[in-house]
Amino acid sequence: MTKWFDSVKMYDLTQPLSHLTPPWPTYEPLQIKFFKRLAPNGANGQLITTSNHVGTHLDGSLHFCTHGRDIASIPLNELMAPAAVVDLSDMAEDYGIYTSKDITDRVEVKKGDILIINTGYHRYAWDQPQADEVRYMIKHPGPTMEFAEWCREMEIKWIGVDCGSADHPMNTKIRDWMPNEAKECDLYFKEKYGRGLGDIFPPDHYQLMHVKLFPHDIIHAENLGGDIDKILNRRIVVGCFPWRFVGGESSICRILAFDYE
Repeated sequence: MTKWFDSVKMYDLTQPLSHLTPPWPTYEPLQIKFFKRLAPNGANGQLITTSNHVGTHLDGSLHFCTHGRDIASIPLNELMAPAAVVDLSDMAEDYGIYTSKDITDRVEVKKGDILIINTGYHRYAWDQPQADEVRYMIKHPGPTMEFAEWCREMEIKWIGVDCGSADHPMNTKIRDWMPNEAKECDLYFKEKYGRGLGDIFPPDHYQLMHVKLFPHDIIHAENLGGDIDKILNRRIVVGCFPWRFVGGESSICRILAFDYE
């Protein structure tokens, strides 16, 4: 067993977590303090206050669905399973849209897979030399309803993305909070796709990756990073390790890829 395990190569797809890690816009950030130090009792102890949406985290279906599963109810064989890892960084641009064909043109996806999407925007994460919080959270590419429907057909277990959300940022509340960027996106859509922001993302498509998929327990992890560039456009086993969080709508987690070859 030890000899077999020594041949397994592991890749950490998790973004570092600290008080500097930005939460999803308007969510509470991670706060840490020591409540005791080594002297005089010989142990360090800390208290943390945080939302569940800071750094690499898994959204449970309860996050957007009243009857959805909490984090503790997700079966282990859904959290860890074969995965398709796709690299879209060659086509990704601010406010861009990706489709199911963009995925299947680059990697084989099988029914029931985990799907990991590298947009390349992890290079703008807080811990990177090109750190740009606005670009990372507000301008990353995302999908339309076509992609969500394909995820249902493929019975994807969960999706991991290396940016602020599995939804297009301008199909979230960010669209209202950032009017200048929404106007910028509208002009980009009209020039590239011949349709405006309101046409591509009408009200009934709002946060479609959450609203349309979570009732079917097709959930997602956001803010991946780490070694993701080392496993692109290939099939590999991926595991997501959140808290065994009873009643948890989402959870900070660690995500690893395991290479058995």
